Amino acid sequence: AVKMPMWPVHTWLPDAHVEAPTAGSVILAGILLKMGGYGFMRFSLPMFPDASAYFTPLVFAMSVIAIVYTSLVAFRQTDIKKLIAYSSVAHMGFVTLGIFSGNAQGEQGAIFQMVSHGVISGALFLCVGVVYDRMHTREIAFYGGLVNRMPWYAAVFLLFTMGNVGLPGTSGFVGEILTMTGAYEASTWAAIVAATGVILSAVYALSLYRRVVFGEITNPALAQITDLDWREVAIFAPLILGTLYLGVYPAAVFDFTQASVDNLVAVYRAAIGG
Repeated sequence: AVKMPMWPVHTWLPDAHVEAPTAGSVILAGILLKMGGYGFMRFSLPMFPDASAYFTPLVFAMSVIAIVYTSLVAFRQTDIKKLIAYSSVAHMGFVTLGIFSGNAQGEQGAIFQMVSHGVISGALFLCVGVVYDRMHTREIAFYGGLVNRMPWYAAVFLLFTMGNVGLPGTSGFVGEILTMTGAYEASTWAAIVAATGVILSAVYALSLYRRVVFGEITNPALAQITDLDWREVAIFAPLILGTLYLGVYPAAVFDFTQASVDNLVAVYRAAIGG
């Protein structure tokens, strides 16, 4: 739960992201957070099915609190990196919902959401790194009007913002819709409350994008800021392709995970008598 991180043991993550360099944040978001989800799927469900079933209502409650509460907290952040860190907590709440739903849709959605989040969240931290390397600040109020000087950056940032929100056609949509479908089968109220998190994610993500990218440049320090260079384009290119490819062809992941998920669900259902 700490590794995921689940509410209320999530408080280390925003501080870790803020203190870490860009590469550290990308590794943390892309790989390390997924170890918690792996632990639940590899150990909790197959090895302790009765305990997992017993604690499912608690996990569902913690998951929906994480989705709603940390989304509201993200909206109030003044540091771009901290905002994205809190959004990671909210998105990992969908993962725990899917894992403990105990059905194929939920498990597949949880796995896909972990893969998708690794790509999109890692890319968003790289987007922060691009402007931080140039201006050496992550304060939202410092920026504004970047589209006037950095049109390619604005386009890339928009794509990953939409993926973070869960726009259909991006990989973020597939994971969220599947985890909520699986959760709905297990707990109607949890799925309904979690669905509000999709709305809240649009609120904080689009608000961030509007404040950083749109408008006129009012800060003289931004007058000479430069657009993406070839090295940054090369870094973003595979992440853009991954976000769009998995969004329109999620079977690329499902074909690999189907057999394992079917086996996990069968073992879990047999153990709890479901």
